[in-house]
Amino acid sequence: MEQQQQHSGLGIASFTISIVCAILLFLLFLIAGVMEASTPGGIDEESVEAVMLGLFIIFLLFLNLLAIGLGIGGLFQTERKKIFAILGSIFAALTTLFAVLLMIIGNAM
Repeated sequence: MEQQQQHSGLGIASFTISIVCAILLFLLFLIAGVMEASTPGGIDEESVEAVMLGLFIIFLLFLNLLAIGLGIGGLFQTERKKIFAILGSIFAALTTLFAVLLMIIGNAM
């Protein structure tokens, strides 16, 4: 009897982490934009709020790197479905790329 392949646990973890990080990064950048627009003269970069926002963004980017690593690990698992590993790796890589581009564009302005 042929056994059906199961999804990769690493791939599912990668996919879940990448989706959660993408949503949270979007919200953090939205909050940063609102803070910048609502503060006369722009946000004070040394304020507690700005520092905490930056730390959360950095934490989520590192979490995205973890998702990429888990996705790559899921790709190398034999006898497992790889769709979640592929999607998790792609979503995490694109989210990281867009977040870094937004930070570079924000510093250039």
